[in-house]
Amino acid sequence: MIGAQLDTIAPVALHSIPFYKSLEPDLDSAYLELRAASHFAPNFSDATIARFSISWLKRFVDDDLRYEQFLCPPPRTGSGTEFSDYRDSCPHGS
Repeated sequence: MIGAQLDTIAPVALHSIPFYKSLEPDLDSAYLELRAASHFAPNFSDATIARFSISWLKRFVDDDLRYEQFLCPPPRTGSGTEFSDYRDSCPHGS
Protein backbone atom coordinates (compact mmCIF):
# COMPACT_ATOMS: atom_id res chain seq x y z
CA MET A 1 0.00 0.00 0.00
CA ILE A 2 1.34 3.42 -0.87
CA GLY A 3 0.37 6.66 0.85
CA ALA A 4 1.42 10.25 0.31
CA GLN A 5 2.42 12.34 3.32
CA LEU A 6 0.73 15.54 2.05
CA ASP A 7 -2.41 13.91 0.61
CA THR A 8 -5.31 16.20 1.51
CA ILE A 9 -7.87 14.27 -0.58
CA ALA A 10 -7.30 10.91 1.13
CA PRO A 11 -5.16 11.70 4.19
CA VAL A 12 -2.99 8.78 5.26
CA ALA A 13 -4.30 8.93 8.84
CA LEU A 14 -7.84 8.32 7.55
CA HIS A 15 -7.16 6.01 4.62
CA SER A 16 -3.81 4.32 3.94
CA ILE A 17 -2.76 3.65 7.53
CA PRO A 18 -6.14 2.28 8.72
CA PHE A 19 -6.36 0.11 5.58
CA TYR A 20 -2.87 -1.25 6.21
CA LYS A 21 -3.62 -1.89 9.90
CA SER A 22 -6.80 -3.78 8.94
CA LEU A 23 -4.88 -6.43 6.97
CA GLU A 24 -4.55 -9.88 8.48
CA PRO A 25 -1.28 -10.06 10.45
CA ASP A 26 -0.09 -13.20 8.63
CA LEU A 27 -0.55 -11.58 5.19
CA ASP A 28 2.59 -10.42 3.35
CA SER A 29 2.17 -6.67 3.28
CA ALA A 30 3.95 -3.34 3.11
CA TYR A 31 3.02 0.30 3.63
CA LEU A 32 5.14 2.96 1.97
CA GLU A 33 4.50 6.65 2.67
CA LEU A 34 6.13 9.08 0.27
CA ARG A 35 7.64 12.14 1.94
CA ALA A 36 6.20 15.51 0.80
CA ALA A 37 4.05 13.82 -1.86
CA SER A 38 0.46 14.68 -2.73
CA HIS A 39 -2.54 12.58 -3.73
CA PHE A 40 -1.45 12.88 -7.35
CA ALA A 41 2.07 11.42 -6.94
CA PRO A 42 1.18 8.19 -8.83
CA ASN A 43 -0.02 10.22 -11.84
CA PHE A 44 3.57 10.94 -12.81
CA SER A 45 6.57 8.72 -13.45
CA ASP A 46 8.20 8.01 -10.11
CA ALA A 47 11.18 5.68 -9.79
CA THR A 48 10.55 5.13 -6.06
CA ILE A 49 6.95 4.00 -6.55
CA ALA A 50 8.00 1.79 -9.47
CA ARG A 51 10.98 0.25 -7.64
CA PHE A 52 9.01 -0.78 -4.56
CA SER A 53 5.80 -1.77 -6.39
CA ILE A 54 7.62 -3.98 -8.88
CA SER A 55 9.84 -5.51 -6.20
CA TRP A 56 6.84 -6.33 -4.02
CA LEU A 57 4.85 -7.79 -6.92
CA LYS A 58 7.78 -9.88 -8.15
CA ARG A 59 8.49 -11.17 -4.64
CA PHE A 60 4.97 -11.93 -3.44
CA VAL A 61 2.95 -12.48 -6.62
CA ASP A 62 5.60 -14.22 -8.72
CA ASP A 63 7.25 -15.72 -5.59
CA ASP A 64 10.64 -14.62 -6.94
CA LEU A 65 12.92 -14.58 -3.90
CA ARG A 66 15.58 -12.55 -5.71
CA TYR A 67 13.47 -9.43 -5.11
CA GLU A 68 13.41 -9.81 -1.34
CA GLN A 69 16.76 -7.98 -1.16
CA PHE A 70 15.01 -4.80 -2.36
CA LEU A 71 12.37 -5.00 0.38
CA CYS A 72 14.17 -6.49 3.38
CA PRO A 73 15.63 -4.86 5.32
CA PRO A 74 13.17 -2.00 4.96
CA PRO A 75 14.27 1.40 3.70
CA ARG A 76 15.26 4.14 6.12
CA THR A 77 12.65 6.71 7.08
CA GLY A 78 13.03 10.11 8.63
CA SER A 79 14.69 13.39 7.78
CA GLY A 80 16.61 13.34 4.51
CA THR A 81 14.96 10.16 3.16
CA GLU A 82 12.31 9.57 0.49
CA PHE A 83 9.89 8.10 3.05
CA SER A 84 7.99 9.58 5.96
CA ASP A 85 6.82 6.10 7.04
CA TYR A 86 7.38 2.47 6.06
CA ARG A 87 5.84 -0.62 7.62
CA ASP A 88 6.01 -4.21 6.48
CA SER A 89 5.69 -7.86 7.37
CA CYS A 90 9.37 -8.45 6.57
CA PRO A 91 11.08 -11.08 8.68
CA HIS A 92 13.48 -8.50 10.16
CA GLY A 93 16.77 -9.83 11.32
CA SER A 94 16.87 -12.70 8.86
